[in-house]
Amino acid sequence: MENKRKSLKKSQITTFIVTLVIIVVVNVIGSFVFTRFDLTSEKRYTLSNTTKDILGNLNDYVYFKVYLEGDFPAGFKKLRRETKEMLDEFRAYSKYIDYEFVNPSESSDANERNETYKILYQSGLNPTDVVVRNSDGSSKQMVIWPGALVSYRNDTEIAIDLLENQVGQSSEEALNASMQNLEFRLIDAVKKVTRLKKPNIAFIQGHGELSGQDIYDITQTLSQNYNVGYVEIDGKIDALMHRTQNEEVEIKAFPSYDAIVIAKPTQPFDERDKFLIDQYIMHGGKVLWLVEPVFATMDSLQSQESTIGIEQDLNLDDMLFKYGVRLNRNLLLDLTCAALPIRTGQVAGQAQLEYFRWFYFPLLQAASEHPMVRNMNAIKADFVSSIDATTSANGINQIPLLKTSDYTKVSGAPVFISLSMLRQTPDKRMFPSKGQNVAYLLKGSFPSLYANRIPQEIAESQEMKFMEESVPTAMIVVGDGDIIRNQIDIKRKSPLPLGFDQFTNNTYANKEFIENCISYLVDGEGLIDIRSRELKIRLLDTAKAGQERTKWQLINTLVPIALIIALGFVMAFIRKKKYSKNNA
Repeated sequence: MENKRKSLKKSQITTFIVTLVIIVVVNVIGSFVFTRFDLTSEKRYTLSNTTKDILGNLNDYVYFKVYLEGDFPAGFKKLRRETKEMLDEFRAYSKYIDYEFVNPSESSDANERNETYKILYQSGLNPTDVVVRNSDGSSKQMVIWPGALVSYRNDTEIAIDLLENQVGQSSEEALNASMQNLEFRLIDAVKKVTRLKKPNIAFIQGHGELSGQDIYDITQTLSQNYNVGYVEIDGKIDALMHRTQNEEVEIKAFPSYDAIVIAKPTQPFDERDKFLIDQYIMHGGKVLWLVEPVFATMDSLQSQESTIGIEQDLNLDDMLFKYGVRLNRNLLLDLTCAALPIRTGQVAGQAQLEYFRWFYFPLLQAASEHPMVRNMNAIKADFVSSIDATTSANGINQIPLLKTSDYTKVSGAPVFISLSMLRQTPDKRMFPSKGQNVAYLLKGSFPSLYANRIPQEIAESQEMKFMEESVPTAMIVVGDGDIIRNQIDIKRKSPLPLGFDQFTNNTYANKEFIENCISYLVDGEGLIDIRSRELKIRLLDTAKAGQERTKWQLINTLVPIALIIALGFVMAFIRKKKYSKNNA
């Protein structure tokens, strides 16, 4: 009996020593070899290679000040937890990531809270009003700032919103989309705040493009991350390109801008300007085309009830066709559209307005699962035309980005536009067409429009550096120029944020779309592809949870206790049986 006890004791000591040695060895190996295991089905905690590369190249601290601290509803608590876990993942790959969570509403002094709110708003964060219902049936309103301020080296700071606001989505679905895009939001902020040199963006002028006031908000937004300028080509050879000369007197040409934007031109492009844009593309330049083949404007309807949408020849058809798309001479009417305010009377000196659906203002939706437009809110368009992908563009990847709804009417130019349709009851049968594509991403090696068309001396000119086929590059073509235009405040005559409709107080995703377009063109696919990740957030059925609340409370309370008691009886039975044999 004594020998058995000694043998058992020796076996336990040996097991303890072996376990301790294994733990020590694993920790020593772990200190030299870094690895992480993600056992979730959708690889929730596996960062993309692009994110890892950006984090691995940090050489100074990036500090996140996240304003998601406080007594929040369950959905925002989950967003807070997901944000913290994502930042912890960042810290696992870089020691230069630091963060803190702050409650902007912690002060009991209302004036101090309002001052804090003012500072956050001026910094670029946007509040969200949430109504919280208590268990006793009462409710209270909370102001939540679901965003963060990201700083680098104490001299650069940007604001990011962590909440995706989408028209037509429930709060649970919006939070789901927000959690899916967390990695993109956070690493995009890291990349932007740590840039030592801002990329160059140019808005092309000289062909009746939108004025500075019309694109004021987007230029101010882009200026936070890019050097934004205005360029009038005017046939100048060095308008879009710069040239260098090495010791062997060889001239090399490079794009002067990482991307150019052509925003709603209304005058034709001459051949020399087209040639210079073409060669800019051939050398790797990126272009965001916002072009309208049919001219129509609401200005004509201010003083009369009808107007005509007419074709406008911008002399760009052959160029865009060569690159892979055709802009159709039509206007699209969509049953899913924005509202138009109409004055219907006057009471006590105040104008009475009613809102009617204006079919020429379609609310565009994603036409594909491309990361640029996935999970994006509706985008408001004004007098938009459809775009077709051509079959002659060999080697060009043509990806649709935006489209109208499945209740669309296509009207070929000239189009008679009348406010009288507002008085008619909409009939789905009048909108027989399925969704029409209105925006395309084109990427690949583009053929030059001027291949075999220019004099030999120009083709062989060292100064010109003519190319017949482009290096791999990309461009985006949209059949609406107003998609980038901000409204002007009627009373103050000042520009409003892009996407904000002052008549309905709705905010559409126009700004986010343009930002994504520029980000894709300038930074490439690596960063924007992070948005393609899809995390399955299992949403709680609140109605069912309320009905079965008592049942699940009893299960969660009694079942664990019952299991522990049962386990205790089993262990007692095993011990009794074991020692009764030993005594025998």
